[in-house]
Amino acid sequence: MVLCATSHPGNIGASARAMRAMGLSRLVLVCPRAFPHPEADARAADATELLRAAMVVPTLEDALAGATLAIGFSARPREFAGAVLSVRDAAFEALGHAVSGEVALVFGAEMSGLSNAELARCQIVATIPGERGHASLNLAAAVQVAAYELFVAAHGDIVWNAPAFEPAKLEEIEALFAHAERTLVAMRLLNPQQPKRLLPRLRRLFARARLEKAEVDILRGILARIDQLLDRQSRSNPHRD
Repeated sequence: MVLCATSHPGNIGASARAMRAMGLSRLVLVCPRAFPHPEADARAADATELLRAAMVVPTLEDALAGATLAIGFSARPREFAGAVLSVRDAAFEALGHAVSGEVALVFGAEMSGLSNAELARCQIVATIPGERGHASLNLAAAVQVAAYELFVAAHGDIVWNAPAFEPAKLEEIEALFAHAERTLVAMRLLNPQQPKRLLPRLRRLFARARLEKAEVDILRGILARIDQLLDRQSRSNPHRD
């Protein structure tokens, strides 16, 4: 990642954090206004080592030395831009070139972005699609999007998995349904002579939920407690209609 003429040190730190989260480690700064800086350290969180290793150079030419491909990011159209790709397509292009050499992703200053001269040094222009007239992002946010797209292009949509729980057996669900029916009748929420659609809807609800064994046990426990309270009320008030 190459950041040119960054004015706010917090954006440098936040960019480093974004890079660290996506497995990137090389940061080059071209004439930053203030670096090192406590604000950069604060915004970097656990990426302070990446900040310490950042290279500071006087020109973009120095930053691109040794790279085989430079991709410049711009939100606004340029008349003499070369190949223009979405950030997603640019990420795949970057990976293809990274096999044989270094690829630089180049970002301009917060207020003005890359100049035409700076962008002319990049073989590819990448843009992050957005709402027309409002597509310009905060520098660190743009770096985060680019770093994320690189990660996904390299590794795919890897996500963590929730733990698997034991599903309820069909007979356990049927027992829950029968228990619920008895309790609803006792609560006078269900008239067994005129059940209408309550029971079919309840059965459909249970089927759609794909209940786990522990969930069935919880619901049975709730119903059992209701049964106890109904029984206690009935014994304390035996003549209740």
